[in-house]
Amino acid sequence: MFTGIVETTGKVVNVKKDKGNIHFTVGAAFAKDLKIDQSMCHDGVCLTVVKIFPDKKQYVVTAVDETLKKTNLGTWKPGYEINLERSMKMEGRIDGHIVQGHVDQTAKCINVEETNGSWLFTFKYDPKKGNITVEKGSVSINGVSLTVVDSTDKTFSVAIIPFTYEVTNFHSFKKGTIVNIEFDIIGKYVAKLLDLYGIKKR
Repeated sequence: MFTGIVETTGKVVNVKKDKGNIHFTVGAAFAKDLKIDQSMCHDGVCLTVVKIFPDKKQYVVTAVDETLKKTNLGTWKPGYEINLERSMKMEGRIDGHIVQGHVDQTAKCINVEETNGSWLFTFKYDPKKGNITVEKGSVSINGVSLTVVDSTDKTFSVAIIPFTYEVTNFHSFKKGTIVNIEFDIIGKYVAKLLDLYGIKKR
């Protein structure tokens, strides 16, 4: 489980296809502190560490076919910058919101607007998958815990402060960028219950 507070960014060093899977070698400063079988959040996707190269500050994770279908991992190439977060410690403060690392779907950035020192990003997603956002609710974009500013039935926007813009891969986003979205777990349960009891969402 994660909080959506990105620790640092890393970079894809190598991409190796293996049948329906892809093995990613990632370079990160804290690679030497990792352990085999440890869960980590990569652009919002929970992946397991399978190899570590501490001298090179690199490690390997594997994405299976199901993960590749629901995320943007299939587009990753050497040099791609990734938002990284290790799993939360229960004795600490939870500064973001509950992020499982289970991406629901991807979304496309349709607008980037600089607003006097901050940035407003707008994303479009497929509402047919049953996911929703609400204004002032939480959403995870590439593993970053954010508050929804504006919400429609298929778009939403988020405001990014300079710190988040610099320390995450948001600074690389532009119109057309595909991102990983994990919708708020509470909202997903509410939507599921409404559907279960035949209550139409407005």
